[in-house]
This record gives sequence, structure tokens and C-alpha cells, in this order.
Amino acid sequence: MAGINKVILVGNLGKDPEVRHLEGGTNVAHFTLATNDYYKDKQGNRVERTEWHNITAWRGLAEMAEKYLKKGQQVYVEGKLRTRQFQDKDNQTRYITEIVADEISMLGGRPHNDDTPAAEQSAAAPTTFRQEPELDQLPF
Repeated sequence: MAGINKVILVGNLGKDPEVRHLEGGTNVAHFTLATNDYYKDKQGNRVERTEWHNITAWRGLAEMAEKYLKKGQQVYVEGKLRTRQFQDKDNQTRYITEIVADEISMLGGRPHNDDTPAAEQSAAAPTTFRQEPELDQLPF
């Protein structure tokens, strides 16, 4: 039996997605997502802790992110946890842990574009987007 690698987050975008258009027509988007946690310290004061998550979206999800997601917007992200390594400018090996998104849902309304009336924006954009699996990722 295979293991399970599933992450579900609800948080706010820390910045607008950065989208790159790779050779061969593949798109990839990167953005950060902030989630907040609350606890009480020894004195009984409520303390807020923010965790920042690196999110990567590929292909159609990257296109959706580029078109609809904006800094500060609340979103639901479902995906897989991945750790990858790379060489920095000093040739040191670095590691980054990120969530590779399979689904992104916009919560709390859609961002408003000043050029488009709100009624048209609501009808124009769906709220949930899913990444279709690649043929080599299907379980059969």
C-alpha cells in the first residue's frame, strides 16, 4: 500500500503569485500562504503565531493563480508536501519544502478588477480549480 501525502491549508496570500512560462508551454506559479494559530502564554495572554507556506501550482492551476489570485486573498489549498534541493549562488546545497497544489478554492469573495463591474466578475470566475493528473501519474 502506498503512503498518504496530503496537505490542506486555509490562509491568506502573502503576495501576488509569480508565474513563469517554461519552455514547452508549461506554466508554474509560486506564492506564499499565511496561516494563523492562536494560543495562550503563561500569563494568559492570547498570542498569534503565523506560519508561512510556499505553494507551487502547475499548468492550469498556475494560469488560474495568475488570473484570479491577489495578495491578501483568502484561499483553500489542497496538495502534496514536497522537499526539493537546489544549488545557491555560492554553490551550497539548499532545501525548500513546499506544497504542490492539486486544488485551489477562492474564499471570501473574488478580487475586484477596477475595469470590470462586480456583477460580471462574479459570473466570470469559478471559485474552485483542480489540477488534472498527468497520464503518467494515474494509478493504473
